[in-house]
Amino acid sequence: MKPVIYCGNSEKEISSFETIAKQRVIRLLDMLRVGLDLNSGDFKYMGTVGEGVYELKVRTTKQHRVFYVAKFTNAIYVLHAFIKKTQQTPRHDIELGRQRYKAVVNYLRGTKK
Repeated sequence: MKPVIYCGNSEKEISSFETIAKQRVIRLLDMLRVGLDLNSGDFKYMGTVGEGVYELKVRTTKQHRVFYVAKFTNAIYVLHAFIKKTQQTPRHDIELGRQRYKAVVNYLRGTKK
């Protein structure tokens, strides 16, 4: 079972989600941790953020989003969590996800840039 590693303030952002959204995110991440292949509408590939990055989508009264990457053998990295307020994902959220993805890749390569 892979551990979940939260980058930046992503864990704090998830904890600020509505209770039902927070519970669903945690449950879906737990399912990923044990290796279940989740092929549903709750996930969207986000190659614009990084190779192997997916967006977890949880809809309640708001649109909750979590960028994560699970392709690495050592852990699942939660890169960014936010509440989406427009139809298109805001550029600053994509950029933050990219920065954190690059930091994870550099860390895994041993070059903490």
